[in-house]
Amino acid sequence: MMEEKQLLISKIRSMESRYNPQLHLLRSRFSSPGYHTTLTEREWVHSTRDSLNYALGLLDTELKQYEQRALEVISRVAALQDTDRSHDTFGIWSWFYEEPLKQMAPPDWNWADFCGSKLLTALCRHGHRFPEKLRQAVISSVSYACEAIQKRNVGPDYTNIAILGAFVTLIYGERFGHGEFAAYGLDRLTRLYEYTSRREVFEEYNSPVYTYIAILELSKLRGMTRNAEARGLCNKLLDMTWKTVAGHYHVDTKQWSGPHARCYETLLNDQSKAFLQIATQGEAMFFPWADLPYEEEWYLSGMVCSPQYLEAFSALDTRLVTQWYQGDMASSTARWATTYITQQYSLGTFDHMDFWNQRRVLLAYVNNGGQPAYLRLRFLHDGYDYCSAYFKSRQQRDRVWFGIDFVSNGGDTHINLDKICGSIQASDLRLRLELGGNLEGVSITQVRDGAVIEIGGLFVSLKSWLILFAETTGSGNSFGWEIAETESGAAVDLVLYSGPQKPFDFAGMNQALLVLSLTLGMEPEAHGPAPVIEMEDNRVKVAHGDIAEQQPLYLNLRPAEI
Repeated sequence: MMEEKQLLISKIRSMESRYNPQLHLLRSRFSSPGYHTTLTEREWVHSTRDSLNYALGLLDTELKQYEQRALEVISRVAALQDTDRSHDTFGIWSWFYEEPLKQMAPPDWNWADFCGSKLLTALCRHGHRFPEKLRQAVISSVSYACEAIQKRNVGPDYTNIAILGAFVTLIYGERFGHGEFAAYGLDRLTRLYEYTSRREVFEEYNSPVYTYIAILELSKLRGMTRNAEARGLCNKLLDMTWKTVAGHYHVDTKQWSGPHARCYETLLNDQSKAFLQIATQGEAMFFPWADLPYEEEWYLSGMVCSPQYLEAFSALDTRLVTQWYQGDMASSTARWATTYITQQYSLGTFDHMDFWNQRRVLLAYVNNGGQPAYLRLRFLHDGYDYCSAYFKSRQQRDRVWFGIDFVSNGGDTHINLDKICGSIQASDLRLRLELGGNLEGVSITQVRDGAVIEIGGLFVSLKSWLILFAETTGSGNSFGWEIAETESGAAVDLVLYSGPQKPFDFAGMNQALLVLSLTLGMEPEAHGPAPVIEMEDNRVKVAHGDIAEQQPLYLNLRPAEI
């Protein structure tokens, strides 16, 4: 492994062209999740968070040539904080220099946690290098961030902000003699542990993005706190987290097996790969060490995989992972995730989940000639993931029986921000099994009521058993199966409607559900006998020998309210 200080210095040198000496800020490529910022159609912005990461990295190199620049960046960003207590946004920053807080829609209160943590870390590691006036200004800035964090008081179900807020308040309270903040930070960390330990997983179950941030920030907190109780809580939370990561790592494809409650990219990006390589000390190996895309915020973080889980990142085995991830274990609200891993592939499903575009409700990774291919199930409204469709399943190792039903008052493109109020306008509605990654040599054959996909000698069979939708009833080919080329590569689509835009009144529908199965194996069409499907009042019961040991699958016949 290359010496980490050299990785940091190489990273900082690679960022030189992005520094703006006039503004004393770092330029970043503009990206937007579609909310908070009102900026559009621009290539570059000056990010407050990225600039603070850069400043801390400059200081961490301990090279004299970078010290003045780092201090100028810190001074600049600290001055962009809202310090007026009469404002709701007191203690936070805007995302970008180009967009003041008043222009954001709405401002993001998480920036008290993100920016506060960077300033605080810089103070703790390098405060002796600050001019006294700047040092006092930054101490005040972090104090304001602590006030904003405590006032907002997010719950333990918001994992990463719960951790970051605990870090800022606890470490600031310890280092600068503020007992109230220190006590609040420890209490916040304690509440997170108590909430998480019931299931031993975070709310954002098995999320490559959110789990990475949790590991990074918990590791920093563990390394910087002076409180033995806090270190113990961090150790327990980190051990739980690494157990999840190791349990879902698929060695043959080098992918993070599903299902994922929050996910932005279906194949691991370079940052995620580099994180795993650093934290596992090369057990999960993706890059030559000299070429590893290092992130400056990793330096001195102390993120390292728990030793008892390291072997999972190189061992080829077959295993079944079942995990209670949401709801109350003692009631019908309990929800489960299942992942089946073999040497060639992994298959993961939730037993109950919406189709928000950040979900991976049914996800398989397959080794195709030494490179990963993936299959992801989606439900699309005019080409975008439809949140008011619900996935329900029972997985038995390599076979999944699943259904789709609907709600009449859920989200459209987002689970909360655009509720449908009973009906939608649509020109296209379809269920899609999306294929991506390495699709060289992959064949897709349409068959009666479904399709068979061959990937690297493995057959994936998708079949519909019952389709009830709006005023029409029928089998899969009555609605139409399509094999399509997509941006990801290819797709198998069950088209429920495609034509002129028209209303779909889910609140008034008498029937709207799908029953299907998916199997992976060495033979095509390995679905076995048909399931037993029975009508029970306003729901449909799906039973089959494969799921006899589990509860039958129940679907709402008519769209319900949530």
